[in-house]
Amino acid sequence: MTKPHALVVDDEPDICELLAITLERMGIQADTCGDVTCAKDRLSSHNYQLCLTDMELPDGDGLELVEWMQNQGLTIPVAIITAHGNIETAVRALKLGAFDFISKPVNLQDLRKLVDSAMRLSTTDAGETKLLGKSDAINNVCKMIAKVARSQAPVHITGESGTGKELVAQMIHEQSSRQNKPFTPVNCGAIPSELMESELFGHKKGSFTGAVSDKSGLFQSAEGGTLFLDEIADLPLSMQVKLLRVIQEKTVRPIGQAEEVSIDVRILSATHKNLDQLVKTGQFREDLYYRINVIELNVPPLRERGNDIFLLSEHILARLAADMQIPPPTLGAEAQSKLMGYHFPGNVRELENTLERAITLSEDNTIKVTDILLKGGSKEVKDPAETTDLGKALDDVERTAIMNALEETRFNKTAAAKKLGLSLRALRYRIQKLNID
Repeated sequence: MTKPHALVVDDEPDICELLAITLERMGIQADTCGDVTCAKDRLSSHNYQLCLTDMELPDGDGLELVEWMQNQGLTIPVAIITAHGNIETAVRALKLGAFDFISKPVNLQDLRKLVDSAMRLSTTDAGETKLLGKSDAINNVCKMIAKVARSQAPVHITGESGTGKELVAQMIHEQSSRQNKPFTPVNCGAIPSELMESELFGHKKGSFTGAVSDKSGLFQSAEGGTLFLDEIADLPLSMQVKLLRVIQEKTVRPIGQAEEVSIDVRILSATHKNLDQLVKTGQFREDLYYRINVIELNVPPLRERGNDIFLLSEHILARLAADMQIPPPTLGAEAQSKLMGYHFPGNVRELENTLERAITLSEDNTIKVTDILLKGGSKEVKDPAETTDLGKALDDVERTAIMNALEETRFNKTAAAKKLGLSLRALRYRIQKLNID
């Protein structure tokens, strides 16, 4: 079997030799170069699986080499070796398309992790999770996912509530070299502020009241994989400072522990809020925003995805019908028109809730226009923050109607279902879904 081949670019012979020996011990044949000109010549004439380049070179710099490789269409993972603490240069390299960076003096354990990750890229499958749709908007998102998945750069995913930001993060993970390691999603807005440091970084037994045993944090749980920080805008400022340090140093310190623990985790984040505005008002740290927003990926709202709404509806109805053990219903023409004409402030999540209600109201295996309960309004762009929680309001209405019907029929579910115009199976599904005792 042919050995993989790597190119090391550095004008210091001792560093070249150290890196080459390390790579050779990992079963990778290494060539060395001392400047940009030599590197471009080698990359043009040889088939490499990895390139490691110093930042400062006699006839240019590593950023120039990264940019040149992108322009030449070379998909070889390239990692920049930067001066310690020079995060600005590292971020610039990642924005230009670098796979990752490593700081001097080079930690050989960190180097091995980087090289292992880069080598796995050539054997990475596309993953199974898919964004449903054929619109240009969603095709562009899928192309961007494939591109950023080949990097270790932090990605910040933006988009309105309900557009599928976590699904996008999962797809990035599944198409990356980390696909066989954990994907750990965290809703930053759901963790009480007093528990956040312990949840993210872990703690030692006895470090505070209630710490009855050692606990690993979510960063350690995601070791080797991807940590998805959803609703990152909800992080308190005190935690933003600590998160920034973890990202820059690639270490965490559990509460009550003196020494830091090295971590290898890729950070993906998301929010439906405007981080630019939050930075201006002092609610989000500019330095953290700069660090997590190396690459920005926007997920389009449902109203901009055209006929994708019908593909999504078909998929959702098939899944709901399988859960309810009934044949998938047909979506009537008038019902389709009503869905297409609605602006869906809650996006795909709201579409799912709408169809779930429609399927329980429908008869004769056909969803009619009267089964589609919407907030109303034409297709227009609205601020999601201005919309009410329609889903919760409709849940409350349904819960009240079902409870009344059950009480009136002395909890005879067959009679209650008939009174509500539902099948018995649909009523049981709704009772379970709405947690009605």
